[in-house]
Amino acid sequence: MSPQDLALPAALAEMADIGFNNESENENETCSCDFELYEEVEALEETSDWFRMWTGNDEVDGRQFRFFGSTGGGDYVGFWLVRPNVAVTEQPVVYIGSEGELGVVARDLGDLLVLFANGSGPAEAFDDPRRQTQQNEAFRVIAERYAPGRTLSTVEIVRIAQEEFPTFSESIRALCR
Repeated sequence: MSPQDLALPAALAEMADIGFNNESENENETCSCDFELYEEVEALEETSDWFRMWTGNDEVDGRQFRFFGSTGGGDYVGFWLVRPNVAVTEQPVVYIGSEGELGVVARDLGDLLVLFANGSGPAEAFDDPRRQTQQNEAFRVIAERYAPGRTLSTVEIVRIAQEEFPTFSESIRALCR
């Protein structure tokens, strides 16, 4: 994997510069999310080690993923390289939880940007896409620049992604030992 392959997509790098509000001062505030972007996409060797440990299967290498962030609980978020011959940013975004949770949370980077702009992170979208959130205006500006015209709700983003990739969980669980 070359250094260029490890660079965060520009939109995510811009969001990383702004940062995510991981701690809410008000328990009723719903605009923060538990998410941290990595400085770069995780190297395949690290993904391989983690994925083998997570699945308990030494025969897998996790090369179908490009992880770019995580939650405080150790959940992974990244691109699932399942669509042939398209850019990594056009691949679905998946959530792999430390306790075995699995799900597709966005069809591609554009939908993930809108999800962030809606005030949700991948974990929140996976756990409760219907929860009340406050839009993040700084993220909205980035989403509009990189995914113009997309205005889906978090519920719609998750539903459409899961409908397009209904076998993600089963295919990953089949790799577990």
